[in-house]
Amino acid sequence: MDTLTARHPSGRAGGTEPAPFPVLPDYRGACLSNVVPALLGPPDACAWMPAPVREAKAVVLLLVDGMGWEQLCGRAKLTPVLSAMEGGPITTVAPTTTTTALTSLVTGSAPGEHGLIGYQLAVGGQVLNTLRWTAGTKRADARKSIVPEQMQTRPAFFGRRVPAVGRSEFVGTGFTRAHLDGVDYRGYKLTSSLAVEVRMLVDAGAPLVYAYYDGPDRIGHEYGFGPHLDAEYAEVDRLVAQLLAVLPPEAALLVVSDHGQVMVGDAKIELAREVRALSAVVSGEARFRWLHARPGRAPDLLAAAEGLYGQHGLVVGQQQVLDEEWFGPVVSEQARSRMGDVALVPHEPVAFVEPPSPTKKSSGTTKKKPPFQLLGRHGSLTSAEVLVPCVAAFGTRT
Repeated sequence: MDTLTARHPSGRAGGTEPAPFPVLPDYRGACLSNVVPALLGPPDACAWMPAPVREAKAVVLLLVDGMGWEQLCGRAKLTPVLSAMEGGPITTVAPTTTTTALTSLVTGSAPGEHGLIGYQLAVGGQVLNTLRWTAGTKRADARKSIVPEQMQTRPAFFGRRVPAVGRSEFVGTGFTRAHLDGVDYRGYKLTSSLAVEVRMLVDAGAPLVYAYYDGPDRIGHEYGFGPHLDAEYAEVDRLVAQLLAVLPPEAALLVVSDHGQVMVGDAKIELAREVRALSAVVSGEARFRWLHARPGRAPDLLAAAEGLYGQHGLVVGQQQVLDEEWFGPVVSEQARSRMGDVALVPHEPVAFVEPPSPTKKSSGTTKKKPPFQLLGRHGSLTSAEVLVPCVAAFGTRT
């Protein structure tokens, strides 16, 4: 494509009419969960896969965390290399969050199959933070009490020996163990080393290399949409140029993402006391919030949540999520046990948050602890969060 144009997988150009909501993942077609099966299958099996990938002798799969299709299209002038690559948008999975999407990517399965269905999971009466792998109110390390390899058992890359290149700080973390167990993981400390590691692996004969970079996600969370994020997109473009420069012309670079983002800022909605009283546990994320009802109170919880939050987006029961296959056509019993009874999925740029927990002062009185401020967020099913790039180009090394 000569220039990036915001469009939906159906081909409708962005801006010609209101964006649809919800945008559900295309689990049977052009979806992040089908990228690795396409790469490991027959070259011409997927018509939606960019042509350079179908023709290449080796492929480097680069996942850029937090780089949505619509945000990328809005910064085409800052990303000339990406803008010149072939391809277009595909859908990610639901919810549009990192742990769920990365697991779907590398295992080639929908969330309902692998079971890591959110950022925060209800497990055994407590809530597990799947990114940090901590649990409970004290946020204790849960790698011993909740074994990562048992929480998600599907093998990465279908058991093939595909090397992965990611940040050194992620080596041995609970989430890395959960979704990349058994993979040859090469850590890099600075972004400049990513292309070096990739080149060595390709030159050593690896037909498929997986690489991960998380700049847009980090910057979007902390700074929101503005000059910092613009600068980060320009940096991603430079990284892509570096990778293309180290790849031989018979190898292709395929760039995808796990989710997009929306600017939320201070638009936070604290869950009402009425809703919390009917909920035994709250899990998920701020833009895909699961409410787990107290025994026998699911209908009351759904009615209360609809009355309070229906104007902000979707308030749906668990059965609707299953019937409409938000997590895929197959949902295991393990995955289903981690779902709540009611899901809050906003179309507006808002976040559903729990009230901050109180902290004790030395005098014995209490005060509320201010939460960490996240400006850009994701998790819901808006086109800005669901549509992600799937673009490719051949290497340029001579």
